[in-house]
Amino acid sequence: MRIALLGTRGIPARYGGFETFAEELSLRLVQRGHHVTVYCRAPHDAPTYQGVHLVYIPPVRHKYMETVAHTFASTLHLLRHRRQFDAALYCNGANAIFTAMPRLAGIPTAINVDGLERKRKKWNAPARAWYLMSEALSTFCPTEIITDAENIQSYYRARYGADSTFIPYGAPMGPIDPGDTLSSLALEPRGYFLYVTRFEPENNPLLVRRAFESVHTDLKLALVGDAPYAADYIAQVRDTKDPRIVLPGAIYGHGYHELQANSFAYIHATEVGGTHPALIEAMGRGALVLYLKTRENEEVAGGAAIPFTGELDLAAVIRRVLEMPESEREALRLAAAERVRTRYSWDAVTSAYENLFSRLAPQAQ
Repeated sequence: MRIALLGTRGIPARYGGFETFAEELSLRLVQRGHHVTVYCRAPHDAPTYQGVHLVYIPPVRHKYMETVAHTFASTLHLLRHRRQFDAALYCNGANAIFTAMPRLAGIPTAINVDGLERKRKKWNAPARAWYLMSEALSTFCPTEIITDAENIQSYYRARYGADSTFIPYGAPMGPIDPGDTLSSLALEPRGYFLYVTRFEPENNPLLVRRAFESVHTDLKLALVGDAPYAADYIAQVRDTKDPRIVLPGAIYGHGYHELQANSFAYIHATEVGGTHPALIEAMGRGALVLYLKTRENEEVAGGAAIPFTGELDLAAVIRRVLEMPESEREALRLAAAERVRTRYSWDAVTSAYENLFSRLAPQAQ
């Protein structure tokens, strides 16, 4: 099949969950013999990336407009080349309105809506209104809705009476030996807590830093991440005199996975969204996971991780895992890895999308 993927920053992944999703899915679909095109916001040195065709559309750099403006421009390009595609997959619920145009032009479309993005604190009132409108549009503009968390699937059914296809996010698995990334940050295996995400208020890096600062331990805390359009908040996160806290900025690829696989524990404090990639990726690497208690995070953890409810509770949980026998910590690490193996493997996710595209475009078989 010939598949277009729109609505992300593109590949190779250098930003967040949707970009990692685009890379993992597109590479595996190409390995299975499909023709995949990913629309990108950054220029690339070659027209393909490991067999995936890349289309560069220059973005409009704007906190509130960049995603929708780029997806609109990408959709226009898609329409001009519509005979080259059998199906299109859009990412991000904000892009729902654009799925109607290729559908009317004869290209079946699906959209992965992610979580309830309108709840993110970074959005102003018009942006939140756009996301709310897009929730409704996603129920009839595309051919099919995709939800990556059962809780989000239930939300769309209850609020809009809309059925969706549940396909979870995927994650790589297995240990990774300590290497250059740990050495460059002066971190020892099992000698640090790890937090990785975009530094935005609803992801709570400041809460994590403050909770850790109140705990007496020789272990370190690596706060890994960055974010566009959030300079003031990032400055608050970095405003610490605690020598145990390491702030290297964003780290991607092998270095990111090396950090997850060798941490003492991984802290996940994101409160908005569906299935969070970093959470299942940490579990897949066998990390001991502490997570903010939300329904979406509980769905992923499935009893194989330890919840917390706020700053004071996180500090208490950190003290608890420091005092916990190593056998208990290791049992949780093994349980987390097993949950990802049975529920969140990338191969299973790819098969689910392959089946979805086959259903959307049976004539392409």
